[in-house]
Amino acid sequence: MRRHIIAANWKMNKTLANVREFLIKFVKWKNNTEMQVDIIICPPSIYLMEASTLLYNTDVKLSAQNIYFENAGAFTGEISAPMLKSIGCYYSIIGHSERRAYFHETDADVNKKLKALLENGMNAILCLGETLHQRENGETKNVVQAQLSADLYGIESRFFDNIIIAYEPIWAIGTGKTATPEDAEDVQKFIRQWIANKYNQTVANNLRILYGGSINHNNIAELISQPDIDGGLIGGASLDKNSFIKIVEIANRIIGGK
Repeated sequence: MRRHIIAANWKMNKTLANVREFLIKFVKWKNNTEMQVDIIICPPSIYLMEASTLLYNTDVKLSAQNIYFENAGAFTGEISAPMLKSIGCYYSIIGHSERRAYFHETDADVNKKLKALLENGMNAILCLGETLHQRENGETKNVVQAQLSADLYGIESRFFDNIIIAYEPIWAIGTGKTATPEDAEDVQKFIRQWIANKYNQTVANNLRILYGGSINHNNIAELISQPDIDGGLIGGASLDKNSFIKIVEIANRIIGGK
């Protein structure tokens, strides 16, 4: 059975003091709670070293929000996979819609970043999803299929233990809007079937597919109750420790009851 994931993407938020306060209190709460889900924290890169120290010897996973696809070199301002590994960070988000939209990252860029992570023995949280215009035009599955095909180009089935896919409809990120559980499930089921057709059913069955897009404590239960939604990549609602703890509590209860 696939183990669910609750991941916190803090984006460009928090100060060092905020990070320390959040993680110290969250780890203390978590240590007194029987966890039914995996937790991943994705702080801004400047705080990864501090977060690595605070999360040391816990089973909370640490993720970067982005990487560069070269291992080293004259790439001012970038961070590589070997750098992340050296501080105990074994995950990175890639292909987030904000990187694609604001920084003009292409599917070819995402594919190179994915290969860099996998070649360095790391784990990828691969994001994809459609715009509101594409959804209203009935193009959602065509867009998602095109992203899957390009982003996973040249990736062999043996690497899928290190890949998590996050379906994030762009129109639902930070807007307060969210796909209905049924709509989200429909797309995530489509993703799993595409993987089954491209690779094999075992790979598809084991692949963890998250939903992202204005998740909060009011909708997490319905979303993760869907058979193909294996957790959430959570933005704004993960910034407050009490809000995030409430989401994890609900997820624990739902998953623990299955």
